[in-house]
Amino acid sequence: MIPRPGTWLSFSEAFDLPLVVDLRTAARALGLCPATAYKLIYQDCFPCPVLRLGWQYRIPTAGLLRALGIEERPVYPADLRAGADFAEQRDCAMAFETEDYT
Repeated sequence: MIPRPGTWLSFSEAFDLPLVVDLRTAARALGLCPATAYKLIYQDCFPCPVLRLGWQYRIPTAGLLRALGIEERPVYPADLRAGADFAEQRDCAMAFETEDYT
C-alpha cells in the first residue's frame, strides 16, 4: 500500500501528540488506512499496544513513537539556551539577594 501524499504525520506533529491518541491518528502516523488499522487490531497484529475503552480504541503515544522507531524526544539547542539563560538569571538574583549592605 502506498500512502497518499500529505497523509502521514510530520515529525513535529508526532512530538505534539497527547499521552494517548485515537486509532485514526495512530493509523495516520503509521501510514495506514483506518480500515487496515482495524483489521490489524482484530488480528492482534497492530505494531504497538492498543487500549480498548468501551467501543473505542486508544493508543499510548509512547508505544506509537517506539513503533515508529523514535525512542525519545530530541533536545533542541533553543531549549538548552533557554535553560542556560534561566540559570544565569537565577544566579544573578541569588548573588544580589546575598550581598551584604553595610
